[in-house]
Amino acid sequence: MAQRRADVLTRNLPYLVAEDANGEILGFAYCNWFKPRPAYRFSAEDSIYVAESARGRGVGRQLLDALSIAAEQAGVRRLLAVIGDSANAGSIGVHTAAGFAHAGVLRSTGWKFGKWLDVVLMDKALGAGDTTAPE
Repeated sequence: MAQRRADVLTRNLPYLVAEDANGEILGFAYCNWFKPRPAYRFSAEDSIYVAESARGRGVGRQLLDALSIAAEQAGVRRLLAVIGDSANAGSIGVHTAAGFAHAGVLRSTGWKFGKWLDVVLMDKALGAGDTTAPE
């Protein structure tokens, strides 16, 4: 986890942590470049994790909204969600509520917990999105 965080920060991308008043970590969110090739340098994939004890309290939405702002400030024009499991209603719901649109499903792409899982793709334009050329 420390290496993943260092990798994100080295790329000048946001890595956010939500804590309660006692310093307990409620969740974290970050984004990393979608692909390493130059053509994709304005698209990043988000990752959000919320502690079981904090689910249903708006932590995920707060993290995702703050991540979207910080990613835009870092030059990201399109934020992508690659959600492992089409039955993950919580993640799909928070992304939908934060303005992400359904972009597709990759059927039986992942193997986890002894079963095949779909990958749900969602995306959201940040800032000017694709309406203007990047600087």
